Order: sequence, then C-alpha cells, then structure tokens
Amino acid sequence: MIATPDQLAAVLRPVKHILLDFDGPVCSVFAGLPAPVVARRLREGWFAAGAQAPPGVEEETDPLALLRLIADARPDLTASTDTALATLENEAVQVARPTPGGESLLRAAVLSGRLVSVVSNNAGAAIESYLAEHGLTDYVAGVFGRAPGEPSSMKPNPRLLLEAMEAAGTGPVQCVFIGDAVRDIEAGEAAAVPTIGYANKPGKDAKLAAAGAVIVVDSMQHIADALTRCSSS
Repeated sequence: MIATPDQLAAVLRPVKHILLDFDGPVCSVFAGLPAPVVARRLREGWFAAGAQAPPGVEEETDPLALLRLIADARPDLTASTDTALATLENEAVQVARPTPGGESLLRAAVLSGRLVSVVSNNAGAAIESYLAEHGLTDYVAGVFGRAPGEPSSMKPNPRLLLEAMEAAGTGPVQCVFIGDAVRDIEAGEAAAVPTIGYANKPGKDAKLAAAGAVIVVDSMQHIADALTRCSSS
C-alpha cells in the first residue's frame, strides 16, 4: 500500500540524515546506455583480452549482477571488470534519465536542514559526475559507491550505509534510507536503518513492503513535498 502524505511526513519528521540510493531514486542510470549493452561490452572486453568467461555469464544482462558473477567465478578478473564497468557507468550517466522528483528531494532535504548521502552499488566517480553535470553536488554531503574491486561491498551488504553514517556522525535512529530494490531494504535492515521503498514499477510496492520497508511511495516528488511540509510545520 502506498503511504499517505501524513504517514510519509511522520516517518521523515525526526530524520536528520537521508541515505539515498542513486539508480532509481535520483536517475535511471542505464536509460540512455541500456544495461544489456553495458553487459555485452564487458564481455567483449574479456574476449578481446583472451579471457575465458565462466558459465552463465553470457545470459546475464545486469552489469552489476555480472560483476558479482565474475567475482565469484573468476576472482582474477574482478579488478579489471570493476574498472571497465566504472568507465561504462560514467558513460551511461552522461545520458541517464533524471527521476521526476529526485532533484526536488535533494533540494527540499537541504532546505529543511537535513543531510543527504548517496549510497549506491554504482561507481562513486560516475555518481559524482552525474551530480556535477546536473548542478547537484552541493546538495549531497557524501557519495558512497561500491568499493573499487570489491563487489562484496554492494548492497544488501550494509557496509556503505554504515560508512555514510560514520562519515556524517549520525546513527540509525537519525536516518532513513530510500531505495527501490529489495536489496536496499535488506541493507537498511542489516544496518538497523528504517527504509522507504520507492516503487517505480507496478508490483514493486508489495515486494518492498514484504521485504520490510516501513512505508512505500510511488513518487519521489511525494517525499520532496513531505520534506517541505516538515520544514514548514
């Protein structure tokens, strides 16, 4: 069930630090350079270098899932694959599609006196490039992308959330995490941070709620509006 404005405001009112996923809540990273194309280009890079790809890799169209597969099956290729993916992600964010309400949320959070940290499985450099290109750098206190060469740092591992809170000097009771995937909800739960699920596709609301999201929204603009309400109340 999608949260009402009052329910959303009640969750956000005590929050001092917003932890925000990137791909989904801020933009659609692979809207202009599709994920299957990125995955194919990663495979082409291995073949050009004479590497033998492990079984199952040919069918995988999610670049981040592909990185996990490589890390498990061919640890020797992990660092080079991560580097290649980061380069492709940086290319992708140049043609990424902004999420309606995502920029409004960043601005509303800062105007309401709250910190925002971007916590994402994407490469930190690509995130920073997108924020700079869209004039959003000053609205973000910190960027916490996957640790280079360490796919295990990605959510649902809570590592990046914990690092963001430590850097800001905050704790779980002062935070909320906004994400659009079950792995985001799982990472929030592992870090003891309440999560707001962003259901940007039909059927996601039930999955996010079942995973443990405290509330679910279908619009980032609704969160921005709620933050504005909180700051004026």
